[in-house]
Formats: sequence, C-alpha cells, structure tokens
Amino acid sequence: MKKVEVLKMIDLVEEIKKLDELIQQSRKKKTSDFVINQYEAKKLKLIGSTITELASAPIQSVESYHLIQKILNKYYPSISENNLLNDDDISKIATAI
Repeated sequence: MKKVEVLKMIDLVEEIKKLDELIQQSRKKKTSDFVINQYEAKKLKLIGSTITELASAPIQSVESYHLIQKILNKYYPSISENNLLNDDDISKIATAI
C-alpha cells in the first residue's frame, strides 16, 4: 500500500472517530434527533467509503478484511442477527451465509 493510501485511510478513520464522539456528546446533551440522524448518516457514509477502499485493489487482502471486521465491531457492536432478519433481502443473504 502506498503512503498516500495509508494516509487517506487514517484520515477516514479519524473522521469517523470524531463523528462518533460528536454523536455520543449530542446524545448526552439531548440534541435534536434530526441533528443526530445527520451525524449518523455522515458516519455511515464514511464507514462505507472506508470499507469500499479496504475491499478494493490494491489494498484488498485478508488483512484488509480483518480491518473491515474491526471497524464494524467497533462502531456497530450491538447489531444482532435478529436485526438483520427484519429486511427480507438481507435476511436471505444472512441465511445463505
């Protein structure tokens, strides 16, 4: 991986961390749901971008998939199997796995 790619990934992760902290602070301060939802949408988009980068060539590797798993476990630890089954299409994929 080139140094530029590493720095780009670190920047994405740092931005996700900042947004996650902002979301936690906003919840403590009882900020409006609209604002929190905006932060969460941006965080979701950044996590998606990070996963896309890690799953794409030339970064794509077993190690990059472990990083994806680590990101998902850190920022979405409470998503249970039952939550996946609420969506028919997702449920079909989960069953196949």
